[in-house]
Amino acid sequence: MKKIFSLFVFLLFAFGANAKEYKSVLLMNGTAHLGTGEVITHSLVGIRDGKIVLVANALITNPNKSEYDTVINIEGKHVYPGFIATDVTLGLIEIESVRATADFAEVGAYNPNVRAVVAYNTDSKVIPTVRSNGVLISQIVPRGGVLSGTSSIMRLQGWNWEDAALQNEDGVHMNWPRFFQNTGWWAEPGETKANDRYQERLDEMKKFFREAKAYAEVKEHERIDVRFEAMRGLFDGTKNLYIHASFVKEITDAVFFCRDLKITKIVIVGGYDSWMVAEMLKENKVSVILQRVHELPSRPEDDIDLPYKLPALLHKAGVLFCLGNEGDQEAHRTRNLPFLAGTACAYGLDKEIALMAVTLNAARILGVSDRIGSLAQGKEATLFVSEGDALDMRTNKVTMAWIQGKAVDLNDHQKELYKRFSDKYRK
Repeated sequence: MKKIFSLFVFLLFAFGANAKEYKSVLLMNGTAHLGTGEVITHSLVGIRDGKIVLVANALITNPNKSEYDTVINIEGKHVYPGFIATDVTLGLIEIESVRATADFAEVGAYNPNVRAVVAYNTDSKVIPTVRSNGVLISQIVPRGGVLSGTSSIMRLQGWNWEDAALQNEDGVHMNWPRFFQNTGWWAEPGETKANDRYQERLDEMKKFFREAKAYAEVKEHERIDVRFEAMRGLFDGTKNLYIHASFVKEITDAVFFCRDLKITKIVIVGGYDSWMVAEMLKENKVSVILQRVHELPSRPEDDIDLPYKLPALLHKAGVLFCLGNEGDQEAHRTRNLPFLAGTACAYGLDKEIALMAVTLNAARILGVSDRIGSLAQGKEATLFVSEGDALDMRTNKVTMAWIQGKAVDLNDHQKELYKRFSDKYRK
């Protein structure tokens, strides 16, 4: 009996565990938002072997339903590509006030060799709450210092970080020095004054980057410098340089800094003033990951709704951008990403363009648009179905989701608590 039981367990894991990976699904009659600006009102979306194998109009195409294990009628519902959260510490921190649950920063100023991927916690209780709103991919980013480290792109499902990783290393993050320093705090702002050490910090960075560039020009070294090895990709165009900068002087200096070093793949992160220098960014092919739009203006003289209008201003100027979420409780607030896009809709951005800002545009900036970011044949089947408009918190209700063709469990800690106490008090 023990042998039979052991054989049964072996067969279960050998074949049953991978059943979802090979299962094929046909979603019929929903409204498909492709992530490219296009919408198909009576859609067919087919999934097989982890890929999207069909995206078509049900009024034109007559699919062979027998080719699919499961056919689901989603009439009246909406299907979207999985939302992509950029510039977050999701999976690197659990509770901000508990130091033992935070693993997003290293000691020292220059740490380009630090890899966020190895600190990623797939068992985080925060991740399921984020998936519940359709966020299925995230770019996890280290913090602190001048060069914080190397970010990674993760699927929000997997046993461990090796399973979850879509791309182990996508770029190096640099915190540009502030040209002005603010005093006080948000409720009682103090004097704003020039940073006396700005040029000194700039010279330090230039020296480090020049040494890294000289190191990269030699293919093999007797003594390996892990910091410079991590920066090779910046000079050969295989990695992005993410520069965290907000204001005009800082953004302009950062672009010229990269031009001098012949770094071609540049992304400004934050970019509060990016709309003011949009022509320069466009000319130099610089993308922007915008700061969280649910924020107060950075200057007292700015329009109160300027943060909400930034996406529309950049789109009008023709700058490639996506929406970020850096700030207080950013891991937990990642679940609000679609509603940041919804706010942008209310302030001048077309709804399908706003959707692109959290799907295809994000994938383009991260360099993975050939794999994710839109509903297109041949791409990974990372998508979800919502009963309503996914960008509107009043109607978004995700009922089904897949990551790389595998069904996602949409239960989470908050839903369990709601059920427990609603059952208790209903009685």
